[in-house]
Amino acid sequence: MVNSLSSLGLSLSPLCSRTPSPISLNPRSFSLVWYLIYFAINIHFYFVSTTLLYLYLYVFNTGGLRPLFLTLQQWFLRSSLQQTRMCCSKPVSLHSNKGSRVDTFKTQIATGPKFRDFVKESSNKKTRAITNDLICNDKHAYLPEDSEIGNSRTVCFETYGCQMNVNDTEIAWSILQKKGYQRTSDVAEADVVLLVTCSIREKAEQTIWNRLRQLTAIKKKRSKTRAPMKIGVLGCMAERLKTELLEREKLVDVLAGPDAYRDLPRLLSVAGGGQQASNVLLSLEETYADVMPVHRSLHRHGAFVSIMRGCDNMCSYCVVPFTRGRERSRPVASVLEEVRVLSEQGVKEVTLLGQNVNSYRDTSERLFCGPEPSQLSRGFRTVYRARPGGLRFADLLDRVSLVDPEMRIRFTSPHPKDFPDEVLQLIAERDNVCKQIHLPAQSAGGERQEARVSLSSDFIAGFCGETEEDHLETLSLIREVRYNVGFLFAYSMRNKTHAFHRLQDDVPAELKQRRLEELIGVFREEAAKVNAALVGSTQLVLVEGESKRSDQDLYGRNDGNVKVIFPRREGSGHNTDMPTDADAAPINPGDYVLVKITSANSQSLRGHALCHTSLRDRAILLSDHCYDGRLASPSQCQA
Repeated sequence: MVNSLSSLGLSLSPLCSRTPSPISLNPRSFSLVWYLIYFAINIHFYFVSTTLLYLYLYVFNTGGLRPLFLTLQQWFLRSSLQQTRMCCSKPVSLHSNKGSRVDTFKTQIATGPKFRDFVKESSNKKTRAITNDLICNDKHAYLPEDSEIGNSRTVCFETYGCQMNVNDTEIAWSILQKKGYQRTSDVAEADVVLLVTCSIREKAEQTIWNRLRQLTAIKKKRSKTRAPMKIGVLGCMAERLKTELLEREKLVDVLAGPDAYRDLPRLLSVAGGGQQASNVLLSLEETYADVMPVHRSLHRHGAFVSIMRGCDNMCSYCVVPFTRGRERSRPVASVLEEVRVLSEQGVKEVTLLGQNVNSYRDTSERLFCGPEPSQLSRGFRTVYRARPGGLRFADLLDRVSLVDPEMRIRFTSPHPKDFPDEVLQLIAERDNVCKQIHLPAQSAGGERQEARVSLSSDFIAGFCGETEEDHLETLSLIREVRYNVGFLFAYSMRNKTHAFHRLQDDVPAELKQRRLEELIGVFREEAAKVNAALVGSTQLVLVEGESKRSDQDLYGRNDGNVKVIFPRREGSGHNTDMPTDADAAPINPGDYVLVKITSANSQSLRGHALCHTSLRDRAILLSDHCYDGRLASPSQCQA
């Protein structure tokens, strides 16, 4: 027995002795026993921990260890998938009524969706076709096919701000109209109210905030039997204040930035389901070149045509580059097509729009992409690299002016640093290019040469660091230049701009207001003098419609974009001779008439109509040199 026990590595000496002695184990036997104990403990711990894990996840449903469980689940799934691939790599016959076919897992993968099916195709403005129909390849598989259709839902647009917003409204309406929406001007009857907004000044934004609160009150009072009214904000304010509009104030259902109008049908569909929807992403390519705007102001016989979007100038006070993105130009062919359509519709005046039309550059036509970069105007410099190639604004203006000789052409807004001499030559040579230039000055400085064109400008009162001497210099500039038209505002700080990050808005509000009032006073004083100098002259006027103050008067604008008011009367027949009352023809909106100016103030001219005329007839008068900066009357030319 002792030998047997000894063979097991145990000693009896401690048992047979009166003195206690520790049990001694053979090292090999000890390792084997320890491994068995360790394995049993781990097996027990595995079952216990797994049971507790399932109880924790599915009985108490807290999900605290869910990431760990999901990791384990993914590991088991991955192993199963590998086994499935191995099994499915062999052909499996699938029998049907028509016979049999062979399919494999690999062929299923090959015929399935690819990566490109999950990525929106990028537009190529160099090859995009010019068409009157809306082209939008963005399909949303997660929405029903008919969810983006308007189903005769009514939409009401309210437009605020610059002429670019007017054009944006026409683009947005063109997109929604093709989806079956109906337009109304009655907010109470509208299913959707869309505000096309401006962020250039704080006052403009405050106007929108007030209007949104009014619309929210109307929305709450709407009958429960009707579908809830949806309120949307489009344009610059949507991009700049998206967080405040959606999360803090919660006044809107839809937000669409200047480059997201194609997405409006989807956004309205999402909002129709009771959720907020927004898309304020800016684009490096979007110009809406293939969208033919639906012009609603045709009764005025004038239209705006956007030739480019965005701005790269980064003026210290301006937020436009951050709300409308970088510069990109529409192809020349697209612009010409829209101008031709407008001419066929009877439009008599087109204004080419852009944040800086002089930096227009169409690189879509490789034939005209020369190596020479654009040149800065004399006296200007820039930190930006010149961009070579492409058709410039002078090329575009030249081609647009040839579409219809009887259509007036204006453009706004040009930047002085990019104003080429070729544009000035076109203004002088082409009879249908208006002799009017809008040059934003913002504050005083520089010199002016006498020119036979009407000048308009923008002015800011109380910019960062503006001293009283700076203000007096601006007043001096207005007196010296004597602008025909001016847009004057008090400065308001805009987020994201250079001024917001680097400068201090240190001019008190009271001082800004006082300086603004002085600017307005001096401008009106000088504008009155400029207009008074036109008394006795004969102006070529494009009739726009009935005067707001009297239904007995008509109004229009002369070549310098100054309003001209004259009594509603019978004009003469279409000729350039001295008019008589015989054979008189009525004067209608869209007609060109000669108006004899009898009085003037800082805002407008007044006179009486002499006769119908045309731009070509006016050119004959100019060729006879009966012109000293003002249009002469037919009798003066005969003399």
